[in-house]
Amino acid sequence: MNGLNNISVIDGRYKKQVLELNDIFSEYGLIKHRVDVEIKWLLFILNDLQFCPLSKDETASVLSISEGFNKESAVLVKNIEKTTNHDVKAVEYYVKNELQNRKLDKIKEWVHFCCTSEDINNISYALMFKSGIEIILKYISELLEVLESFGEKYKGTPMMSRTHGQPATPTTVGKEFINFAFRILREKKLLEKIHMECKINGASGNFNAHFFVKPEINWIDASEKFITEKLEMKPLIWTTQINNYHYISEVLHSLIRISSTVIDIDRDFWGYISFNYFKQKTKEGEVGSSTMPHKVNPIDFENSEGNIGIAISIMEHMSVKLLNSRFQRDLTDSTVLRNSGIVFGYIVIGLKSSIKGLSKIEININKISGDLSDNLELLAEPVQTAMRMYGEENPYEKLKLLTRGHKISQKDLNNLIDGLEKVPEDVKIKMKSLTPEKYIGLSEKLVERYFSSK
Repeated sequence: MNGLNNISVIDGRYKKQVLELNDIFSEYGLIKHRVDVEIKWLLFILNDLQFCPLSKDETASVLSISEGFNKESAVLVKNIEKTTNHDVKAVEYYVKNELQNRKLDKIKEWVHFCCTSEDINNISYALMFKSGIEIILKYISELLEVLESFGEKYKGTPMMSRTHGQPATPTTVGKEFINFAFRILREKKLLEKIHMECKINGASGNFNAHFFVKPEINWIDASEKFITEKLEMKPLIWTTQINNYHYISEVLHSLIRISSTVIDIDRDFWGYISFNYFKQKTKEGEVGSSTMPHKVNPIDFENSEGNIGIAISIMEHMSVKLLNSRFQRDLTDSTVLRNSGIVFGYIVIGLKSSIKGLSKIEININKISGDLSDNLELLAEPVQTAMRMYGEENPYEKLKLLTRGHKISQKDLNNLIDGLEKVPEDVKIKMKSLTPEKYIGLSEKLVERYFSSK
């Protein structure tokens, strides 16, 4: 009942589905990442750059500030913020207070050394995106496994295709699953290759304060070392006060393509269910309609499509907006980045719903086979192609006259084949024995090729 007043479904109706994102993208998650960055930078300048080397015990004591950070710690930071009215400064003061509590006053003024708030924030968001992507990839892998499982199981099961929604050249059920698997796998590999990028170069990106107080240090190299060795991310050297966020734009565009592919999956299988090619497993106690008891609605695919559509809309805005900032800095990126968790939340909800929808379907082989046998017109393509092969006149036009816009029987097709003058008899026999179920081309081999080429 506590969720009834929540404005966002992410924190209300769908809260349980996105719990694993809470400690990453919540206000608590952001503060925790900020503290972690402050501590890592503090230890780097003190120990690695030898500003004020700490003993092993002192280093462990400093590390305990970030390692022991919890919800109660975040409340302390928020209380400080009530006075500072500045979220990152509140983190700085919190860390200083913790150092004082640990009898480490001698190093507290090294906290936030030469940093602008954006140095801390951009690294925090990079860490958050890194963790969020790992969760997204987990569910992408689950979706891929489901698609591949169906693809392997039904690689040889014939099914009528539909181009423009109309009966078309047969395929196999498994091949259609693999078409989607290939697309998802392609984008998954691309997403995995994107490096999180961050900067720690001061108020306008030029290491001004750093160089003024410590000109003997190669601050460009030092920042690269900190980011690559301590954070395991890619350093940005040429920036203004803020990260240029090209990597986030790349991530979001990749997620847009993945999301759009998932919507394509949702819509196709929604359609196949409406054709009765797939049945949905029922669950005791569930209802499909408040007034029509017979209905088993494809609600999981609809839920996925709707939520992922919202994610795409937000990502399209973010991926463009984050590349723009007036002069060396404005705050529009700050408020936009705070919506990152919403994006990941809607994608997770959508992926889970799509996976759930696929897990509930089972093939209706009678309907699929029936549609194939009821549409002999599908053989117009191979027959007219064979006629071309042997030099028959006007093959396309003859088949068009026979089949376009109406049903034909096996007798109609056989009569046309018997009247062919240039096609050899053995080929005519082959043409007559062909059925839509047998006319699946290399569908099975294409499925096998997918698995062997992974």
